Parts: sequence; structure tokens; C-alpha cells
Amino acid sequence: MSDDRTFVIAGAGLAGAKAAETLRTEGFTGRVVLLGEENHPPYERPPLSKGYLLGTQERETAFVHQPAWYDKQGIELRPACRVEDVDPASQDVTLAGGHRLRYAELLLATGAVPRRLDVPGADLAGVAYLRTIDDSDALSATLVAGTRVVVIGAGWIGLEVTAAARQRGCAVTLVERDNQPLRQVLGDEMGAVFADLHRAHGVDLRLGNGVREIVGDGGRASGVALSSGDTLPADVVVVGIGVIPSVELAERAGLLIDNGVLVDSRLRTSDPHIYAVGDIANVDHPTIGRRVRVEHWATALHTGPAAARAMLGQDVVYDRLPYFFTDQYDLGMEYTGHAQPGDYDEVVVRGDLDTRQFIAFWLSGGHVRAGMNVNVWDVTEDVQRLIRSGTAVDPSRLADERVPLAEV
Repeated sequence: MSDDRTFVIAGAGLAGAKAAETLRTEGFTGRVVLLGEENHPPYERPPLSKGYLLGTQERETAFVHQPAWYDKQGIELRPACRVEDVDPASQDVTLAGGHRLRYAELLLATGAVPRRLDVPGADLAGVAYLRTIDDSDALSATLVAGTRVVVIGAGWIGLEVTAAARQRGCAVTLVERDNQPLRQVLGDEMGAVFADLHRAHGVDLRLGNGVREIVGDGGRASGVALSSGDTLPADVVVVGIGVIPSVELAERAGLLIDNGVLVDSRLRTSDPHIYAVGDIANVDHPTIGRRVRVEHWATALHTGPAAARAMLGQDVVYDRLPYFFTDQYDLGMEYTGHAQPGDYDEVVVRGDLDTRQFIAFWLSGGHVRAGMNVNVWDVTEDVQRLIRSGTAVDPSRLADERVPLAEV
């Protein structure tokens, strides 16, 4: 039976593309319109700071599907098409140029934009951000052997760019205001693991340092002046200080906003015909027991399909645990769960920190809240079971490698 409804997806990244794919695999025969601001088919972002930036992955491997796939699936992919406004009362979106498109259900998958550095000289040529595939292309062209690179921000993007630049023969200085990389995510002890990793690969870490100014020469960045008084010479400056969820459309639609777009466990917003996924979705998470907004690949990968099923009227509860991964030099890591500062009172390590082959667990009252496996594989499901069990564990057995995780 044909379906005359139109489902509109605003945002043609991984989440939007997987939502469109799921609508078709679930049997929806109506109109699917996938609107993206970039002039590219939907792609995945992890390669942009990992294999693609390093030069070990081809560009095409980043694409979710090849362009012809969308035509075959009857999905109207419209690149370089900006959504200017949403009118929930009339259930239509206004595109750049004034064209209006009516929807039965709308999915917001608008992602995030890099947080900009607000210091003198931040607008000089040679100051780079990494968010899009074009950004990765431009940055890759500058990472040639001998180039002096200053990376500002020791979060995941900053660390991965640092690793890629070092592996391509650049001299890299990493500047971070906090006293350890990733301290707000992993804590001091685990942050030190990543600090030691980069020092071992020749990175000059300047921790506990803010940036006063980007120094220029002839309109181009030539150095970074730190709060310590030092000035670091630079041919390229890469800023990785986080992202801001793109909630402007949701705000104009009058949706409830608080650290992203507020959605229920079905990924539905405060409007019954509008859903939100990916970086912008602040989800009422039934397993974690509070709202969480996660800016990682797996969130886009899984929230898109879940929202698509909910838009079709299926009984959906989005309860996947947050998951992310990184590859830096010879270190591979997976993190599962959610444990921010204040969420835990103990960190238990199984394995050897010095050889960077271990699993770390964040506990609260004996309950596992999150786990991170470093150069240890095929344990994610075990870590998830420990988190979901809701039962307290014996920390000594958790740390004992002779005790299988399934038996802790």
C-alpha cells in the first residue's frame, strides 16, 4: 500500500543518513527528503581525524553510501541545501531561497559546530578547525614533515590530530588549559596515560596553559602566545576546544532546549511530530537515569535508526550505553558507559598502565558506571553487562585478570 506522507530529515550526516536508510528497510514507502548543508553525500566523521587525515584511508571510505544508493532507495538527497526555519503549526520547513516543504514527521540531525577560539589573532590565516571533510583535506595538505604545528585543546580531536601530525613528521606542541588531557572525561590517572603516550612520541605538552594571542606575520599565524608568557612558533595552529550543538532550528521551532534539544526515550522533542538525534539530542536515558547528550560517532549511528522507527510508530526506547573509541599511534581504546566527575568514587584498573594494556572501570558505591579498554579487545559486551546489571561488584575481583569479567 502506498504512503503519501513526507518525512523530512534536516541534516545529512551519519545520523540523518542512517535514519533515511532505516525508514526504507522498515518498509516506509512515502517520500523521504534528506537535506544537508554540505556539498557532499553523508559521511562519517571519525576518519577525518584518524585514518583519512593520516593518509591511510581513501576519501570514499568515509561516505555512508555512494551517491547512487540514495537514488536507488528513492531518497531525495539534497546537498548544499540549508533549512532556514521550521513552523510546527503548519508542519513545514523553509529552505534557503524561500521554498517551503511540508512534513508529516521531521527529524533534526543538525549536528554541531566547532567552538571558536576567542583571542586576538584567532582569525588569521593558518588557524584551522577540524569538523568537515573539507577541513580535513585542507589540514592534511599542511601536515608535511618538518611543519611546526601547535594544537590548542587536548580533547579527543586535539589528541588525534596531534598523533596524525607526529606520524606525518611534524613537530607538535599541544596546549591544554587543564593539568591533564581529557581530565574532565577520564580523570587525572587516565588523563596521565594519554599525556605519557604523546610525550613518548615526541610531543611537547604545555599543560595548565591558556592562550593569550595568536601571533601573526603578514596576515598569517606564526606563533601562539601562552598565559605563561612563552610564545610558541607555529606554521599551523589547530584549534580543538570542543563543539556547540546546532540547535538554532529547534529554537526557532519553539522546542525545549537545555544543553541541546530535550528529547524523551523515543527521541521525540516537545513537539510530537519532531524528533532529534546525534550531537544535539539531550536524551532522557532510562539506564543512566538522567539526561545525557553525547557527541560521538556511535550516538549518530544508533539514534538515527531509533528515531526513524519511532517516527513510524514503533515502540522504541533508546537505552544504548554511550560508546566511543580512539586510535592514537599504537594505542587503541574503547569506552563504554557514562561517568563524569562526581559520578564515581573509585577507578579500578585491570592490567598494566605502564604497557598501556589494561581495562579501567569507574565505580560509584561499587557499581560500574563506565569502562575503558586500552589495547584489550572483545570485552565491550562484558563491560556493558557489568554496567547494566545494577549490582555492586568486588573491586579486587574486578582488578584480578585471573577472574573472567563474566564471573566478576
